[in-house]
Amino acid sequence: MKVDGGISLNLHEAAASAKEAEAAGYSGAWTAETNHDPFLPLLLAAEHTSTVELGTSIAVAFARSPMTLANTAWDLQAYSKGRFILGLGSQIQPHITKRFSMPWSKPAARMREMVLAIHAIWDTWLTGAKLDFRGEFYTHTLMTPFFTPAASDISAVGKPKIFLAGVGELMTEVAGEVCDGFICHGFTTERYLREVTIPALERGRAKAGKTMEGFEIVGPSFVVTGNNEDDLAKASAGTRQQIAFYGSTPAYRPVLELHGWGDLQDRLNSLSKQGKWVEMGNEITDEVLNTFAVVGEPEHIAPELTHRYGDVIERISFYAPYKSDPERWGKVMAALRAA
Repeated sequence: MKVDGGISLNLHEAAASAKEAEAAGYSGAWTAETNHDPFLPLLLAAEHTSTVELGTSIAVAFARSPMTLANTAWDLQAYSKGRFILGLGSQIQPHITKRFSMPWSKPAARMREMVLAIHAIWDTWLTGAKLDFRGEFYTHTLMTPFFTPAASDISAVGKPKIFLAGVGELMTEVAGEVCDGFICHGFTTERYLREVTIPALERGRAKAGKTMEGFEIVGPSFVVTGNNEDDLAKASAGTRQQIAFYGSTPAYRPVLELHGWGDLQDRLNSLSKQGKWVEMGNEITDEVLNTFAVVGEPEHIAPELTHRYGDVIERISFYAPYKSDPERWGKVMAALRAA
């Protein structure tokens, strides 16, 4: 199992953060699109590392066009010598329309077309064939030599992999059909993964005439741990808050409903509209916490993650406090990689 960690979004810290992740033994290091651009830190990470894979988990797809994503991913793939993974996510409608001022419609169909358009652009750059992509949402028919990067940039390493994050079945099917991997949302349980996510991925792969072989699943990432009781308590409180935040989103209700917790979604949504964020976290019981997260001392983490997901995922992503006790965490990560 590959074990992935994170890279600081702060450009003053990104290089050191990436070097630390590589030295700690992580297989991959990812950025998230939150309060900073997710791509710029990866350029610094690529410059200061040599083996760790680098990716976005996630970049907001609908905030950009296929052409801008194709350009950025191409350059990062070239500069990192083939280590870049373009991880995309849709975000939810209010953020796309109100924060990014971009269009929203048929998110699964739009995402499918976006990924196909990116590949069409890359294929044109690699082969010199005429760009002629015409879809419902995106049209790309103009590409002159002046705007075409050299095929030699990535011909030796190949096109970047594209991973897609999702929760709903339609988006998950799209990932299986047109992508190289799937990023499980943190708001995913073992039961939801096995009963909903994987069957949807398999349907998508079947549409493309493919099996699951070679397709990578990045597992859920809620891990509550620490080197002492105080660390564990703080991690638990923070994770309850995060689970509550996600649980308040109507789009993620099916996960709770699968476990018979649909009424929890109603309460969380109501509290979120009142801005009662602390009260939301208090709604997350120990049962809910332990269903979404692996909870315990570091030595407990690898066996439990392997028990839950070892037969269905290829890589796990979580952020461990390895700097506070590198020897202890080195053993945890070694156990996961051996799973």
